[in-house]
Amino acid sequence: MSFEIPTSQKGVVFETNGGPLEYKTIPVPTPKPNEILVNVKYSGVCHTDLHAWKGDWPLAVKLPLVGGHEGAGVVVAKGSEVKNFEIGDLAGIKWLNGSCQSCEFCARGFEPNCPQADLSGYTHDGSFQQYATADAVQAAKLPKGTDLAEVAPILCAGVTVYKALKTADLNPGQWVAISGAGGGLGSLAVQYGKAMGLRVIGIDGGEEKGKLIKSLGAEKYVDFTTSKDLVGDIQKATNGGPHGAINVSVSEKAISQSCEYVRTCGTVVLVGLPAGAVAHAEVFSAVVKSISIKGSYVGNRADTDEAVDFFVRGLVKSPMKVVGLSELPHVFELMEQGKILGRYVLDTSK
Repeated sequence: MSFEIPTSQKGVVFETNGGPLEYKTIPVPTPKPNEILVNVKYSGVCHTDLHAWKGDWPLAVKLPLVGGHEGAGVVVAKGSEVKNFEIGDLAGIKWLNGSCQSCEFCARGFEPNCPQADLSGYTHDGSFQQYATADAVQAAKLPKGTDLAEVAPILCAGVTVYKALKTADLNPGQWVAISGAGGGLGSLAVQYGKAMGLRVIGIDGGEEKGKLIKSLGAEKYVDFTTSKDLVGDIQKATNGGPHGAINVSVSEKAISQSCEYVRTCGTVVLVGLPAGAVAHAEVFSAVVKSISIKGSYVGNRADTDEAVDFFVRGLVKSPMKVVGLSELPHVFELMEQGKILGRYVLDTSK
């Protein structure tokens, strides 16, 4: 099987942090010996993409940059060293584009923590273009026949929350709170939690998000815009507090409140990365309650395979809206305003 590969393509590029997002014609990249070239059909839009554009984090981005790290498409070319992909295979482009495979972290399966990690849509041009390169070792191999639009959000949002739930180390039947449950990550976290046998309480704002969260399998919902005692309401709803709390919200206040409402001996997992945020935990209570506070980054290759398998078996599905690649600036506007339910997915052909 062979594909005719053009020399130019459409993509969204920014030259400076916070600068214009330009939808324009750019060259098609050539894969290195260890890389595959993916004809990206769809790409999810993650809050991390917004942070990368704005330059919110103390980690320099590649400039100019093509963002995006939830790309799903078809392998149309590969480097001379690639053994695990064939032309015509379906592949996913993830946040972790590559790692050294030899440091202590890679050796222990903590590949995302590799000091030499290469990040799609951050240090490596990502999936907001029609053709993108990816390290073949880290690229996700997708089963034949996979719906590429629907699987795109699984490649970051799905893997990230699945890893966070594993980090919480909860048992079936225990309560898990999802803070920011109506967003792209949260809506998947609700479903993964339920599929893993957990009792889920979703936390977000507004009646519309509440309906979505309950429809996805949450047993309880607490609306922070109407609750007069959020901590008390969550503890009452879960008969003493959730055993674990997954923070995908980008609210510093919400993160700190999770340290209050989590059950004694419970685990708070930090996932969302609001710029400059601090997790406040009152030391006396944290010690007496013996709570654990853990950070959870993205998953490794095994986590990715497991997260995709939940999707393939029909246990999780991202609520999403498909729009054209050229509409990325508008999607970012909605994201900043907190008006997105589920996930926006970009069709690279438009």
